Amino acid sequence: MANTTSPRVASPAPAGAGVRRVYRKRKFSHRFRQDWPLLAMTLPAVVQLSLFFYYPSLYNVIAFMDYSPFRSVWDNPIVGFTWFQMLFADDQFWLALGNTLKFATAQLLFVFPLSITLALLMHGMVSSRLRYTFQSIVYLPYFFSWVLVVVIFTQVLGPNGLFSQWALSLGADRLDITRSADSFLFLAWMQWTWKDAGWGMIIFLAALASINPNLYEAAAVDGASRARRLWHITLPGIRPVIVLLVILQLGQILSVGFEQYLVQRTQVGWSSTEVLDTFVYFKTFGPGALSESYGTAAGLFKGVIGLILILVANNVAHRLGEQGIYRKS
Repeated sequence: MANTTSPRVASPAPAGAGVRRVYRKRKFSHRFRQDWPLLAMTLPAVVQLSLFFYYPSLYNVIAFMDYSPFRSVWDNPIVGFTWFQMLFADDQFWLALGNTLKFATAQLLFVFPLSITLALLMHGMVSSRLRYTFQSIVYLPYFFSWVLVVVIFTQVLGPNGLFSQWALSLGADRLDITRSADSFLFLAWMQWTWKDAGWGMIIFLAALASINPNLYEAAAVDGASRARRLWHITLPGIRPVIVLLVILQLGQILSVGFEQYLVQRTQVGWSSTEVLDTFVYFKTFGPGALSESYGTAAGLFKGVIGLILILVANNVAHRLGEQGIYRKS
C-alpha cells in the first residue's frame, strides 16, 4: 500500500536578530541613497558645530583643574569642585544670576507673546502689499547689531535725544532713561521687542501658513465667530511650534545675551547690567580675573542648568501630548 502521508513541511523559522539586522541595513542603505543630497547640505553645518562647539566643549574639563595655559591640559592638577565652591560663595555671581533670571523671565513673558500677536495680526491682513510692508518693517531690526540698536535708542531716549529735546521745548525735565539703573529693565524690554519680535513673528507666520484654510471655511459656515476660530483652529494649529520654542527658550534662559549688556555697562552701571555671560567674560579675561577655570566653572554651571530645563520642559510637553524637541522612546 502506497504511503499517502504528505511530507512534513518545515515551519519557517521566526525572524531572528540576524534578519532584523539585515532589514535595518537595507533600510539604512535605501534611505541613504534617497537622502544623501540633504545630508550633503547639512555637512558644512556639522563641520562648523564640530570645530567651534563640540570640540571646544571638551575643554570644560578645566573647570575641575587648576588650569594654566602654559601647561598641557592633562598636566594641570585636579582640584575637584574647588572652583564651584568659590563660585557659589561669590556675591557677584548671585547678582549676575538674579539679573539673568530677571531679564530672561521678562523676555519669555512679554516678548514671546508679542511675536505671536504680531503674527496673528499680520495673518489677518487682507492686503498683500500692506502685509509685506508691515513684515519688512517689523523684521528689519533683527539684522541690526546690538551696538547699532543701543545707539538708536540713545539718540531717541537719551539725555540729548529726540524725546529729551521735545520735553525741554515743552518746559519739562530732560529724560534720562538710557542712563538710569532703575529703568534699565524697561529699556532692555523695549530693545528686545524692537529687535527680536519680528524674528519670532516670521516663525509663527510659517506655522500659520501650514493650517488648512478649509478649516476656517467650515467653521465660518457653521457660524463660528472670529474669536472662536482663533481659539479652536489657529491656536491649536500653532501650539506645537509654541511648545517647541518655549522649550528652546527655557534651555537658553541663562543666556540672555552679551553685547547688549556689555555696550551699556558703562552708562548704566555694572550692577544693573551684569549677567552670567558678562560675568564669565570678566572673570576669565577681564582685569582682576581669577583663572580660566573659574570662568569655565560658571559657564559649565549655566550649560548644565539649561540642559536640565530642556529635559524637564520636554518631558512636560510629552505629557501634554506634544512631540517637543525629540520623540519619546
